[in-house]
Amino acid sequence: MRVHLIAAGKYHDIDFARLELLKLLAEQPALRTTVAASYADSALIEAADLLITYTCDLVPDDVEVDVLEHWLERGGRWLALHGTNSLLRFAEGGLVETPDDAPRFMQLLGTQFIGHPPIGPFKVHVTRHDHPMTDGLRDFSVVDELYLTRQLAGFETLLHTSFKGDCPEFGLAACDETEVPVLYERSVGQGAILYLTLGHCRGHYDLQPITAYYPHIERCAWNYPVYYELLRRGIRWGMGA
Repeated sequence: MRVHLIAAGKYHDIDFARLELLKLLAEQPALRTTVAASYADSALIEAADLLITYTCDLVPDDVEVDVLEHWLERGGRWLALHGTNSLLRFAEGGLVETPDDAPRFMQLLGTQFIGHPPIGPFKVHVTRHDHPMTDGLRDFSVVDELYLTRQLAGFETLLHTSFKGDCPEFGLAACDETEVPVLYERSVGQGAILYLTLGHCRGHYDLQPITAYYPHIERCAWNYPVYYELLRRGIRWGMGA
């Protein structure tokens, strides 16, 4: 089977995430992986059985969205991680905007990132227990970015959390969400998207040019065995197992 991994973007330690994902893919001897830093190589996407994306502030153009749509319609499987659905613009006063500049892409994914509170602990609940991604899993706590999203299409939530409070950095106040998707599955034609919002990571130099040096290395969910278990299950899901 062929896997195409797109790992690129801003404000994250993409090198760390790329390497960790390649290590997990190497555990499956039947997989052969290509790697890219954008959605531009349509031939590699069309040849893949599984697409994995770990990105931030990186979106395909309309022609590339066409390729993704047709690939999914024919049965492709897409494991989308963390910031794949994010678009960020830094405004005056430190406010971060999440503009609606890629509506077709976000509609295809089913959600768009709109903000998160400061990194901290939160509880993740198993929403559906009879799915290969969650079978035998218990609720767990994790320290990570709690992604708030705008739902744009139908999907089935497999893991969720809740959030009540403010996200001042993103201009969100008085949020009160009882079911925030953490992992969901979305069918598209004969194919499907599996979206997992966990997995923030940042090194010392990943906020340039906003700041030259970021003092605290962040690994968040990557510090937890349950996250690696979810990634392994996601790869097996992509293989049809």
